[in-house]
Amino acid sequence: MSEAAKWYVIHTYSGYENKVAQNIEKVVENRKLHDLIQEVRVPTEKVTEITDGKSKEIERKTFPGYVLVKMVVTEDTWYVVRNTRGCTGFVGPASEPTPLSEEEVKKTFGIDVSTVEVNFKEGDRVQISGTAMDGFIGIVQGINIEERTVDLLVSMFGRETPTTLPISQVIKVED
Repeated sequence: MSEAAKWYVIHTYSGYENKVAQNIEKVVENRKLHDLIQEVRVPTEKVTEITDGKSKEIERKTFPGYVLVKMVVTEDTWYVVRNTRGCTGFVGPASEPTPLSEEEVKKTFGIDVSTVEVNFKEGDRVQISGTAMDGFIGIVQGINIEERTVDLLVSMFGRETPTTLPISQVIKVED
């Protein structure tokens, strides 16, 4: 059923974003709707604020008045979201739930909804392709799925050189 879950935008009263997200999560927990309402997010970004000559990092809402929900739209889930205190409805024509495309979610909210599968693991030999180091062989030291990068130890000119590359630029070498 998780294949049918899509991202939707909910409009809330300004300043109620976190409360709406908490209330939806509480209802999901109480009614055991985890398979239908899978994730609730308030889009935020980290910003460095300088006040009186001192800088501090704060988290600020990227889109005040909006909450993202990954869910399967049914009568029950629509009712839960629509009747949450502080929520004014879904963003879409006539407040009808309109799903966001994968591209919109990634571009607008920085959430990558596509999945990455790798056919190599730490310690495997891989070949680099599509870079200036094309053809070099490296040993996988670590894989970061979230950032889609791989840490390699590449033997270049007689020296072991650590490097980080996008996962798409390495190919597993069959031994």
